[in-house]
Amino acid sequence: MTDQPHTEQSHTTPGATPPRLDAIGLVVSDMAASLAFYRRLGLEVPAGADSAPHAEAVLPGGVRVLWDTEEAIRSFDPSWARPSGGERLGLAFRCADPAAVDARYVELLAAGYSGHMEPWDAEWGQRYAVVLDPDGMGVSLFADAAV
Repeated sequence: MTDQPHTEQSHTTPGATPPRLDAIGLVVSDMAASLAFYRRLGLEVPAGADSAPHAEAVLPGGVRVLWDTEEAIRSFDPSWARPSGGERLGLAFRCADPAAVDARYVELLAAGYSGHMEPWDAEWGQRYAVVLDPDGMGVSLFADAAV
């Protein structure tokens, strides 16, 4: 075994279409609470999905966000357990401008959601904030900094 860095190689069959990212799945403890949060962010989730074990919303550009209850996941994967010790997935929502980041952050806190990081001007040139969804996952709000 060598200590050489991993090099990326294409493992696609010549002429085959590579897979494309189609959906981001979230496992939630309370479907109605989670959907209320993401609706407030502006996602269009179908009416009546609050009591379903699975819900979907299509984002501009066609990528879908999928929500599944913990019970739904356990129905086909009985060994599934709620992760602990940090996040492995982060969602980031682009806002129209820096003022929109601040406004959306304040709106979410006023609606009872928890802030994780108040809006700040990040050194990488964006206005940035982080709120927590009902399952405690950090959701970033950002916009390009004003010029």
